Amino acid sequence: MNQRAFASPNNTGLLANRYQIKQLIGKGGMGKVFLANDVLLGGIPVAIKFLAQTVSSAKMQKDFAREALMSAALSQKSIHIVRAYDYGVNEKGNPFYVMEYLSGKSLKELIPMNLPRFMTIARQICLGLECAHQGLNIDGKIYALVHRDIKPANILVIPDPILGQLVKILDFGIAKFLNYTATHSTNKGFYGTLAYSSPEQLEGGELDSRSDIYSLGVMMFEMLTGEKPWQPETDHFGAWYKAHNFEAPRAIADVKPNLQIPQDLNNLIMACLAKSASDRPQNVGQILQVLESINRSNYLKPTNLKLEDASPTSKAASHTELPVAVEQACWQLTWPQNKPIQEIVFPHLLDTEQGTIASLWLMLSQQEIKGRALSIRYNQFIFITSPHPMLLWLTVLYNRKLGPKWLPCYLDMQNPQNHKLVNSLSENERYPLIFFNLEAPHVCASVVSSYIEPIQRQKLKTWIEQSQSLPPSSQPHLSKQLLKQQYKQMQPQIQQYLAATPQVAESGSIDAKIH
Repeated sequence: MNQRAFASPNNTGLLANRYQIKQLIGKGGMGKVFLANDVLLGGIPVAIKFLAQTVSSAKMQKDFAREALMSAALSQKSIHIVRAYDYGVNEKGNPFYVMEYLSGKSLKELIPMNLPRFMTIARQICLGLECAHQGLNIDGKIYALVHRDIKPANILVIPDPILGQLVKILDFGIAKFLNYTATHSTNKGFYGTLAYSSPEQLEGGELDSRSDIYSLGVMMFEMLTGEKPWQPETDHFGAWYKAHNFEAPRAIADVKPNLQIPQDLNNLIMACLAKSASDRPQNVGQILQVLESINRSNYLKPTNLKLEDASPTSKAASHTELPVAVEQACWQLTWPQNKPIQEIVFPHLLDTEQGTIASLWLMLSQQEIKGRALSIRYNQFIFITSPHPMLLWLTVLYNRKLGPKWLPCYLDMQNPQNHKLVNSLSENERYPLIFFNLEAPHVCASVVSSYIEPIQRQKLKTWIEQSQSLPPSSQPHLSKQLLKQQYKQMQPQIQQYLAATPQVAESGSIDAKIH
């Protein structure tokens, strides 16, 4: 493969004076995908998709640009849709767009899978698909869209330190806006993949989100059994048309007799495979409700989740405590006059005799402060670079009787003050959590500390360097929204992890004096 054919012919050898193409990583009938380095952002890896020259008509170029715009807009609403953030045409006239590079596995490589893994992946697919179906704002009006090609090859599963597995929906190349006459996408004729297409899709007629729900049903059946609901004699259009329109799907129990799944899940998948769209779940939200109900039931027993960078600590842990000078400085503090008297948490750079140290200040009632003294402390850090560099600094206080106390802080990593905070976290193995009484007087009532694992501190240093090399951005709210989505999703896993962590003895778990 001549990679330079896709790059700019100028002396830099870079595409758009920015991207250094490395190697071909995927190809299909519509185009090729290359791994590249974004030299403007310090050489971070990206994926670049080029439209194939053999199909590069004016209409296909418009559809290709629309695909990039869809991915860019939808990925701002959901972490489960691959993020596109640049589009252009090289000097040879080849359109391309740039996506986040994701190192993972196609869903088709993971089929079949056990029930717990199925539940995790299916839920995330539904969240991404629901976001797509909710549509985009065009000229002040929301237009829903249909993906039209939901299948395992278009689902990527990547490792994630919190969720374990993070799902991304790919390829909006044949997605269609509903009721939008100005769209360039083709509304008539068959587009899709035969084995996963709904009966109405094979007819080439008008579609809505329920067509994707049918495709999702085929895929969920295959995720559990390793086989499709039908076995036509050939892969030709006529054979699949007959199967989807006239043949009942096989029963999951017949395909995989030893597989035990909740009856509600079996019924859900079969409902998705209904021939008539009116007999299927009418939206993805209904599917999510069933999946959530199954998750809440006793059928699925908790699994041992591996949170590699998690840091639960207590006084019984072997790590050193806060330096005496730092702890003494904490005990002298009173609640800032410019902060409201209410239950809040905020980060603050604390000046001590040993230098400046990052700390968390939180206000709680006296009763809760006493209860939280016997808690496991846990922290986690998550960083995203696009569309704006933003860091989630999460601390959790977990007590079996009181449950978790979530203390999230979102740090804009283009703010110099936040750079100092994160730099302090990267250089110190502990940070103080300073409790203040909600009741007057609003003075320091307790001081505990949370340990930061060495691997976390190294990541923080790397993220500081990355954020300093990024160009200015005016979209911090979008990154914060994406981090909030990921935070919401990881809460059940963290709580399950902490519930399984041995609680230290009461006499040895108090990290602070209680006033």
